[in-house]
Amino acid sequence: MTRIDAKFAALKAEGKKAFVAYIMAGDPDFDTSLEIVKGLPGAGVDVIELGLPFTDPMADGPTIQAAGQRALDGGMTLQRTLDLARAFRETDDTTPIVLMGYYNPIYSRGVDTFLADAQAAGIDGLIVVDLPPEEDEELCLPAQAAGLNFIRLATPTTDDKRLPRVLQNTSGFVYYVSITGITGAAEAQATNVGPEVARIKSATYLPVIVGFGINTPEKSKAIASVADGAVVGSAIVSQIAAGKPVAEVLDFVKSLADGAHSA
Repeated sequence: MTRIDAKFAALKAEGKKAFVAYIMAGDPDFDTSLEIVKGLPGAGVDVIELGLPFTDPMADGPTIQAAGQRALDGGMTLQRTLDLARAFRETDDTTPIVLMGYYNPIYSRGVDTFLADAQAAGIDGLIVVDLPPEEDEELCLPAQAAGLNFIRLATPTTDDKRLPRVLQNTSGFVYYVSITGITGAAEAQATNVGPEVARIKSATYLPVIVGFGINTPEKSKAIASVADGAVVGSAIVSQIAAGKPVAEVLDFVKSLADGAHSA
């Protein structure tokens, strides 16, 4: 059982929804990013989604693209991202970390080397959005063999014919993308999301967590009420981009977490 599995089992036992927070590793710099990540569990975050900076983040909108570029400009790399996770693990051995990114940096490092290094750094799961199920032998299956969850995205265009293939080797949780488009492009609507979550849950035992388009505590509560939890990324990254002090960023995160937990 991974930390992700254990966390969702504990939340289920408490009858509680999950709150997942996305942070771009190294934004605005390594030390500040680490300080924010270390503060997330205390702000109510159940799972940390740690962004791996990449030059061509095709699923991400302008806010997260800009965060990735700031991180890259500051010298952030895959190795430094793993270093950040390792530093977090020095004081927290229970909060799950999902590394979200793209395949190119992993491929360049070598899959076996990357998986060994990720596991040693305390990474619990992967979201690699540019590897479809048809490429599961490339990374998904080796990751699961190494003890890491491989989390797949389902979208509004994932129809009943496609859904079984998407779910086939998914573990940890299913990430439902609430909108058709990039991160930060539109607001999620619970009335649209609810039936889709129910459809996915009828086909899997895994928790279904909803992300994209959630930017307020009220929206976090509304979406979590029709799913197993909510993910917020761009709204948090925007606070960092605005130069808010770490304490203010974490206060904002706590408001979002409280919203999800009150669902």
